[in-house]
Amino acid sequence: MSLLASFRCGLWWRFLAKSGSAAQAAVMANKSRPPRKSSPTPPIADGDGNQIHNEILLGLPPRECELLFPKLEFVRFKTYHVLHEPGDTFRSAYFCNSGLVSILSVFPDGKSVEVGLIGKEGFIGLPLLAGFRTAPTRAIAQIAGSAFRVDGETLMGVLRQCPKLERRLQQFSQVMAMQVTQIAACNRLHEVNERLARWLLMSADRIASNSVPLTHELLSQMLGTRRSSVTVAAGMLQKAGLITHSRGDVKIIDRRKLEKAACECYGIMVLQIKEWQGEAE
Repeated sequence: MSLLASFRCGLWWRFLAKSGSAAQAAVMANKSRPPRKSSPTPPIADGDGNQIHNEILLGLPPRECELLFPKLEFVRFKTYHVLHEPGDTFRSAYFCNSGLVSILSVFPDGKSVEVGLIGKEGFIGLPLLAGFRTAPTRAIAQIAGSAFRVDGETLMGVLRQCPKLERRLQQFSQVMAMQVTQIAACNRLHEVNERLARWLLMSADRIASNSVPLTHELLSQMLGTRRSSVTVAAGMLQKAGLITHSRGDVKIIDRRKLEKAACECYGIMVLQIKEWQGEAE
């Protein structure tokens, strides 16, 4: 061993002696190192590498994924993008992946009211399951996002080979029917501030965020009421410390209290969905 190496070695062992033992020094060295980061779990993606968030697609068995995924087209949509209007022929269906889509009942005078909300849990094109080709409602993006689009004829052919997919779509159709019924009753019976709280909670659930990027004008269209009424209702919720709102954005500050401020419709829908999910497992 060289003189320099012997000198370094001597210094090191003197340090170990001061620390108590070589083992203690090793422990101290390990503690000083930052924890090793585990590699993240690779995202579930389609064949083109687009990450999948849609809960219907994520619940499919491997064989059905192999049959369906090559037939899906990843698309993005901006705010106000209309996926279909009443009377349109369904040429495509959509598995929503991100963002928020409103289902609106449209009247002959042009007025509309929201009867459903769809986010990453859902699917647009349910009439196709019953063999119907015409859309009865308007589907419009309220928050920009993405979806996996599939040709209507192609989907019907795939369903014959994918019993799990067919069942999950049928189950979602029942969830939407329940939601439409409850929202219709809510719009008739409850005050604007209660309905606004319910709507914000539903939106936050579907985009997995407490920040809902919507204007008062859009909110008034969704709730079927005047913009001034929405402004007053939002002001009440903000004054109570439940939300903050500015132009084009609403943030939920206290979700627990917001749930209490909402009408019972939100809780009824959440409980029913949980019950059905338990029955489906």
